[in-house]
Amino acid sequence: MAAPGDWKIPSSVQPRPAAYSYDLDQTLTAIVALSSRVPDGAYTAEILGTERAGNGVVIGEDGLVLTIGYLITEADTVWLTAHDGRTLPGHVVGYDAATGLGLVQALGSLDLPHLPIGSAASLRVGDKLVMAGAGGRSRSVAAEVVAVQEFAGYWEYLLDDAIFTSPAHPHWGGAALIGPAGELTGIGSLQLQQSGRDGRPINMSVPIDLLKPILADLTTLGRVSGPPRPWLGLYATEIDDQVVVMGLSPRAPAEVADLRAGDILMAVGQEEVGDLAGFLRAVWALGPAGITVPLTVHRDGRTLSIPVVSADRATFLVAPRLH
Repeated sequence: MAAPGDWKIPSSVQPRPAAYSYDLDQTLTAIVALSSRVPDGAYTAEILGTERAGNGVVIGEDGLVLTIGYLITEADTVWLTAHDGRTLPGHVVGYDAATGLGLVQALGSLDLPHLPIGSAASLRVGDKLVMAGAGGRSRSVAAEVVAVQEFAGYWEYLLDDAIFTSPAHPHWGGAALIGPAGELTGIGSLQLQQSGRDGRPINMSVPIDLLKPILADLTTLGRVSGPPRPWLGLYATEIDDQVVVMGLSPRAPAEVADLRAGDILMAVGQEEVGDLAGFLRAVWALGPAGITVPLTVHRDGRTLSIPVVSADRATFLVAPRLH
């Protein structure tokens, strides 16, 4: 994640008010800067850091802020900063690992407009959007949709219809993807350095449609109700049409079962797998967290059968305090 002050957006790619049917400058004031502090002993501290910074989007008149979840996972301190420099503490409301979305409640009056929640379902390649960071036009990008497609993340994460835009926003985490009517269509999640037109980087955003079914649960329970997905705690990637383990989360089911970096994941039960998305879907189809996942693994010229007793990822994390 780029840190505040370490990035600059060229004027040539900044959005210009005349290009939009809504009040661009007023709309952009709904984006806030977000910073968080995570305890040193938190499970995600080593991989995501203890000090995190990005953006958030005001989506409620009461100061409810939507962001990307990795900014606030296990955070015990959150600060929100408005475009005029006012800073307020925030409280982590909830986080959902399946979508990657997180919510923060401002503890005090932000006195800012909120963005209406739109939909990404009708987005098509070539559509003109704004990827907005905190700070107005100089911190925002006039973006174009370059793809809407499946995205599989190495950390056991899958989106059916991720939104990819160019040019890339340099401070993408929690940035608002704003649609043609000034509505919120997505939340910035990643910058992919290896892709994009002419080899340039692009952003991946989570479609806002994924928030709607879980919003009530997140605001009341801090999580999504119902059985959680089985989690193995491995990092995997695709190499030559094979799913290969890159690493393991400490003390997680995969490490306990003695999976190792370099293992090739050949099958889940009787289902052969050749790509990361297929592997994840096969694991999740077995049942809820706690189910035993029978893996067929190729290691050092041998084929091994390794059962992995899955877990609920949330039990490894510091949960938001209910309010």
